[in-house]
Amino acid sequence: MATSNTPDFNKVLYAPLAEIDPEVKNIIDKETWRQFTGLELIASENLTSRATLEANGSILTNKYSEGLPNARYYGGNEYIDELEILCRKRALEAFNLDPAKWGVNVQPYSGSTANFAALTALLQPQDRLMGLGLPDGGHLTHGYYTAKKKMTASSIYFQSFPYAIDPTTQLIDYEGLKRQAKIFKPRLIICGASAYPRDWDYAALKATADVEGAYLMADIAHTSGLVAAQTLNNPFDYCDIVTTTTHKTLRGPRAGLIFFKRDGPNSQDLEKRVNDAVFPACQGGPHNNTIAAVATALLQVSQPAFKVYAKQVISNAQTLAAALQENGYKLQTGGTDNHLVLWDLRPLGLTGSKVEKVCDLLGITINKNAVSGDASAQTPGGIRLGTSALTSRDMKEEDIKVVASFLHRAVQLSLFLQKEAGSKLLKDFIRAATTKGSAGAAQVTELRRDVATFAQRWPLPGADVSTLKRPAGIEEEF
Repeated sequence: MATSNTPDFNKVLYAPLAEIDPEVKNIIDKETWRQFTGLELIASENLTSRATLEANGSILTNKYSEGLPNARYYGGNEYIDELEILCRKRALEAFNLDPAKWGVNVQPYSGSTANFAALTALLQPQDRLMGLGLPDGGHLTHGYYTAKKKMTASSIYFQSFPYAIDPTTQLIDYEGLKRQAKIFKPRLIICGASAYPRDWDYAALKATADVEGAYLMADIAHTSGLVAAQTLNNPFDYCDIVTTTTHKTLRGPRAGLIFFKRDGPNSQDLEKRVNDAVFPACQGGPHNNTIAAVATALLQVSQPAFKVYAKQVISNAQTLAAALQENGYKLQTGGTDNHLVLWDLRPLGLTGSKVEKVCDLLGITINKNAVSGDASAQTPGGIRLGTSALTSRDMKEEDIKVVASFLHRAVQLSLFLQKEAGSKLLKDFIRAATTKGSAGAAQVTELRRDVATFAQRWPLPGADVSTLKRPAGIEEEF
């Protein structure tokens, strides 16, 4: 609290957000309302805990701490050192790792910076790497490029060659990867994906890496919570480096982790190389408030209840996949082993962009996504769905079946709107959905009402929904 001696120029430091900046407060309130009245199905999102939010919004944001514990460039870091050491300890415990065999850097700002720091540690400029191709479910940071442009730092600074899924089974083509690696001779093989609904054969990948003298790195950003809960195969048994985000199935704040092997033929100086790559090579001072939030989330991951949560996430995803298939829809790989479902809309003559747009109007948040065989990631033929966030709102199998029915109605509505639009242009499609008084707009309103009524039955972590009111700027919809 400000005192009677606080000068006017400092009084702003003690006033609440609603008083100082009602505009930003209103935007936060609108986003809270959107999350409460909608269904979050983006596979790369989740809902973190109240405790994690409190840590992330703490006074730790004030402290600057370049460097590592007990080796900082600034003073006053004794408690920051304590925090970072605790976070490292909890990260290893969450994944059941022996600290004599594994270490971890908890400073990366995100999964993308964690990945580039890992590449910087392992490779020299223009060294060769192999990662799963983007149209087959891979990630931008695994070496993505097009015929005309190197799209990300992983392809700009290194030579990359994508491996693929088998066009028949739509599973990773491990034999094809093995043959490609024999020719390409990569220094690094990356496994992991952003839109692959199946588990990984890390042993097969390790065998190929060993034959070619390559490092093996797993990016488990999407599945790390499921790996920690021991519901999926364990990459730590085979890999030299494992990276992850902390906000997806791990259910923490938005940050990244880099795990590095301490023993083994490829582990010489790996700890120093990773730490130097994070700072000073790729980023500046760590976000201590976020590290605190990561530590809190990792404590929760280590509890028995988290294993139950992880199993429910997978069960919900498999229920969603089965419900969609019962309606005759095509899913890539025909199902899922993890938290996500990749829905191929091409047999319906729809694009992912159109269904994403309709679902936005309905309060169902999804994302358009390439499916195997797509010519361009800009006009993808599918959508990606995930069940982590809905599971965090207490939903189970029978509730997921209701969500699947909303998705079925959304796709049927999309087919109707596409016919009403009279063209394949997205702008005409949106016009058909939003023109007041049109048959399409009426159907959108009806389905939006049903979605909002259902969504508001569920709690929202981090928000007291009993006192939640529709904020200014959001018109009453019904």
